[in-house]
Amino acid sequence: MPIKIDRSGLDRLIKNAKELDGKHQVKMVDVLNPEFVSAHSKFDDLDSLFAASGFKIHSPDDFAAIPDDQWDAFINANTDFDNWAEMQRAGHLQYLSSRLEKGL
Repeated sequence: MPIKIDRSGLDRLIKNAKELDGKHQVKMVDVLNPEFVSAHSKFDDLDSLFAASGFKIHSPDDFAAIPDDQWDAFINANTDFDNWAEMQRAGHLQYLSSRLEKGL
């Protein structure tokens, strides 16, 4: 008696993993998307978090000019994370997980 195995989920997972292979540029707003930001802070999205910070953030250069210790203190006081690096790591992990699980 032949046994049938449904490999569609495994095949999809493999396809998703292959799509993640290599180097990719991902926008910060995609990694720290509204679902992520609202789950880990009182803000609806990254723009709201930036606006509440009190820093002028209209460009990547503006963001880079913020002293790390002051930005980390803001993140610590207003999110579930101790610092910006921790928040980014968690966002990346969630982003990768969602991409791997896409369509499953």
